[in-house]
Amino acid sequence: MSKVLVTGGSGFIASHCILGLLATGHRVRATVRSLDRAADVRRVLEDAGQNPGLSFAAANLERDDGWQEAVDGNEYVLHVASPFPPRSPAHEDELIVPAREGTLRVLRAARAAGVRRVVITSSFAAIGYGHPPQQAPFDESYWSNIEGTAAAYVKSKTLAERAAWQFIVEEGGGLELAVVNPVVVLGPVLGTDLSSSIQIVGRMLRGGMPAAPHLIFGVVDVRDVADLHLRAMSNPAAKGERFLAAAGDFMPLLEIARVLRERLGAAAKRAPTRSLPNWVLRLTALFNPSVRELLPELGKSKNGSHEKASRLLGWAPRSNEDAIVATAESLLRLKRS
Repeated sequence: MSKVLVTGGSGFIASHCILGLLATGHRVRATVRSLDRAADVRRVLEDAGQNPGLSFAAANLERDDGWQEAVDGNEYVLHVASPFPPRSPAHEDELIVPAREGTLRVLRAARAAGVRRVVITSSFAAIGYGHPPQQAPFDESYWSNIEGTAAAYVKSKTLAERAAWQFIVEEGGGLELAVVNPVVVLGPVLGTDLSSSIQIVGRMLRGGMPAAPHLIFGVVDVRDVADLHLRAMSNPAAKGERFLAAAGDFMPLLEIARVLRERLGAAAKRAPTRSLPNWVLRLTALFNPSVRELLPELGKSKNGSHEKASRLLGWAPRSNEDAIVATAESLLRLKRS
């Protein structure tokens, strides 16, 4: 089987990508910012049922050092690593620059190493933000409008992905590119580092969200996101394509809470049962920059389609409800809710 580099090996999506690759016989090298993290990643994978025969390389998105050594000898690269701070950065370039420049570092190293294809983890943030309300579901033909009030994260994912496609056209040589654009990624937790989306479910279970803001998101299970990465890596039809990864219709946060209560019973009794008035969120935003970035999406209905991934790659994701419940069950099992 092929040898594959996975960047950001300690992350939520990357860990599941590594599991999928190892389970199908691939040899894997994972990048971590420091080799001190390697033992933690290995332990997480072993706990998930893999006795991982993988290697590690130290590489940082903000520096050139280490990337060529990490990429050399691999046939494919899954570039999953991307900065995602727990709170809004003091300046948007703290997020935009490492996302864009880090992506270009990986692509340059891949081209120099003769890699066949790079699969980049982008986001629905690069597709469905900054648009007026619309009835039609978003698909891969859309790009987010980042002029004006776009959040730093939306800008970072949009600019990084655009830079990747431009690189392939202008400098890529024979390097192939495919991109996966997930919505909110849920599913079984493996390690101790909890993504922002997982923390939303955890807050609901703990009673830390007495009322749910009127925000609407798509949901997808991390195992299906990993599966889509592997399909985009190996399927010839994925060359030069981007794939929106969403399990089903987008859901309000209050609907996610309802699924938790109905499927988990007493374990989810603290999940919210009412909506947070919009004026409360707007008031909170005066003092909290992270909340302020949510305001353009407040009450905005939107949807997305995974038709392309299903048609071209045979991708068949789990339901929204199963992804939500799997998240909660893993948090409860690991006592992290």
